[in-house]
Amino acid sequence: MEPRGEKIGFVVFLFFYIVIVAGNLLIVVTVVSSQSLNSPMYFFLCHLSIADLCFSSATAPKMIADFLVEKKTISFGGCMAQLFMGHISGGAEVFILTAMAYDRYFAICRPLHYTTLMTRRVCGWMVMGSWVGGFVHSLVQTLITVSLPFCGPNKIDHYCCDVHPLLQLACTDTYVVGVIDVANTGMISVVTFFILVTSYIVILFSLKRRTSEGRKKALSTCGSHITVVILFFGPCTFIYIRPSSSLSEDKKVAVFYTVITPMLNPLIYTLRNEEMKSAMRKLWNRKIWREKGEV
Repeated sequence: MEPRGEKIGFVVFLFFYIVIVAGNLLIVVTVVSSQSLNSPMYFFLCHLSIADLCFSSATAPKMIADFLVEKKTISFGGCMAQLFMGHISGGAEVFILTAMAYDRYFAICRPLHYTTLMTRRVCGWMVMGSWVGGFVHSLVQTLITVSLPFCGPNKIDHYCCDVHPLLQLACTDTYVVGVIDVANTGMISVVTFFILVTSYIVILFSLKRRTSEGRKKALSTCGSHITVVILFFGPCTFIYIRPSSSLSEDKKVAVFYTVITPMLNPLIYTLRNEEMKSAMRKLWNRKIWREKGEV
């Protein structure tokens, strides 16, 4: 990339990352500080924003910094750390999105049992399970990669360290590792996506028994979640469902789900959610009145 193009890339992706940090932190602060957002849906949304922030932060800062230097390098330890952090937060996000679909299923299809089934304790265990699942998934990805013998040239055709570009550097047959990668990441994506699709098909059929106002309210929350699921699972499935890949295409797709999707998620969940927008306005008004009181 030419120097001018790298400067433009630095400005553009720095702006994207600032929006990611600001948007996701705003959701976390709003949910934590607002008494009206104490339902399981917003509890999961808060943790989804944390996962989004961690997921993007695993790769975006290094990519942005590389736009300013001619020689783009990363240590082996830094590469493995980037791989581990990216997959633990990405894996947690997959499971949290599944937990959110589970929550919407009970809220819409079994509303009389919702409060007894989706208690704070149950939600806490589901979130903890999501992060543990992300940790196990990431540990497998990191161990199968770090055990490979690497030989020069140690240059990856990618903007971040991931399994597929690192397999190109291995001095051994990587077919088995590629199969493990597909079985681990690809199948997690496919199975959880199938669960998500199935749950929303059931939800859509159950909405036939609701009033028009009830359907509109349910679809407003489900629509946001379905949009986020498609934006996240589509690129992930494209990259990890096959052992071999075109790295030039993977780079473009990876930028989308590690930068663009975490940036869009806060907008998707706030612009179509009146409760969230109202809580943010109250939080802003409290901040203004506090500042006036101090003056």
